[in-house]
Amino acid sequence: MILSMTGYGKAESHINRKKIAVELRGLNSKTLDLSTRIPSWLRAQELEIRNLLTQRLERGKVDFNISYQNISSDTTEGKQIEFTPINATAFEYYYNELKQLCEQHQIPQGDILHSVMRMPDVMKQIENEELTEDEWVKVLRVINEATDNFIAFRKQEGNALEKMFQEKLDTIEALLCEVEQYEQARIDKIKSRLEANLMQLNTNAQEAIDRNRLEQEMIYYLEKLDITEEKVRLTNHIQYFRQTMQQSTEQKIDGVGKKLGFVAQEMGREINTLGSKSNHSEMQIIVVKMKDILEQIKEQVLNVL
Repeated sequence: MILSMTGYGKAESHINRKKIAVELRGLNSKTLDLSTRIPSWLRAQELEIRNLLTQRLERGKVDFNISYQNISSDTTEGKQIEFTPINATAFEYYYNELKQLCEQHQIPQGDILHSVMRMPDVMKQIENEELTEDEWVKVLRVINEATDNFIAFRKQEGNALEKMFQEKLDTIEALLCEVEQYEQARIDKIKSRLEANLMQLNTNAQEAIDRNRLEQEMIYYLEKLDITEEKVRLTNHIQYFRQTMQQSTEQKIDGVGKKLGFVAQEMGREINTLGSKSNHSEMQIIVVKMKDILEQIKEQVLNVL
């Protein structure tokens, strides 16, 4: 199965007096573009976290966030109470500053408390805690669980992409079969047009024509318009696209998105050559349809890991 670079994963756990939440969001990217937001008490482990994510995620634009809330030891009806501690130092500073400004400018103090509580860092804990080895093991377990959920989401999206690719490839193959009904008519039309142009020449010019050489040149010209090779190569590219997806499933190979992108480019070359050689309105319409479907495939291939 192929994996999508689009993903979402989350995991939560209670560690001592903290409620830890780990969240990952992913979009497509040519390389791994990892953005992390972690609390200060985990800064020492940031490199280890990044190495873990780099190894498991491989590619994509991924936002990784660890948030936490302290939990009081008190209980209400048997449940622990979550709270965000007040930074007393920041509270006193803002309170005194606002009170002094109100007195200087004779402004009614009103609800200063409400204003102070909305100031930056008043509800933010001063983080000076040290992480124990046991706590780090538990945090690591939550990170891995969130990453597992993220990868599971990628697999789910990858299944949808693979189904879509199969349907689009079936459509291109069906359109390619439609081309065959116009091939002989196209050749006959070209031959008739050439012969009609020759008939417009005067009698002396017609008698001077070397018929053997004319036949050779006509065969050479028609061979240049032959699309058999392009049809075979396009069919082979479609088969290889399917095989690549199948190998990814059977051998559990990740990172096939770039290969599928290269195959799609080769398919585009063959379809373009079909269009340039067609010289037939109905065939050109079919080629335009194939190009449209291929563009849809190329757009979604960018999301494949």
